[in-house]
Amino acid sequence: MRNAFSNFIYSESGAVTVDWVVLTGAIAGIAIAVPTLVLPNLLPVASGVQPALDVAPGLGASLITGN
Repeated sequence: MRNAFSNFIYSESGAVTVDWVVLTGAIAGIAIAVPTLVLPNLLPVASGVQPALDVAPGLGASLITGN
């Protein structure tokens, strides 16, 4: 029994699988955390773009409004 437990502890056959599971979990966590942190700060900035374009002088404003 002790020899079987010792072989299990020192075996590295599943180490790569564990590495991939941890790496995939970290990537999934980052993919969820980044939009959660960025979107609340991005929406107020994005909502201010249209009014700025509406009053922008020059060729850019005329291209947007069609005049």
